[in-house]
Amino acid sequence: MLKKLFLSLMVIVVFLLHQDFWNWQKTEPFVLGFLPVGLAYHAGYAILAAVMMALLVKFFWPADLDRFESKLDDENKSRKP
Repeated sequence: MLKKLFLSLMVIVVFLLHQDFWNWQKTEPFVLGFLPVGLAYHAGYAILAAVMMALLVKFFWPADLDRFESKLDDENKSRKP
C-alpha cells in the first residue's frame, strides 16, 4: 500500500514539474558554462521521468501479460517448421 502511495505521488510530482513556467523567460544562467537553464532542466526532467517509468514497470507491470506473451511465443515456435 505504501509503495502504491509513493509511486502515485511521484507521478503527480513529475507531472507538476513538467510545467516549468519559471524557466520560460530565462536564458541564463548557463549550466556547465554552455547549457541554457531550461534545456538543463528538461534533461534532468527526462532522467527523472525515465526512472519513474522504470519503477512503475518494475512494481506494477501485470504478471498476466508476461504469461500470456510467453504462451503465444511457445505456440508460435511450435508452428514453425
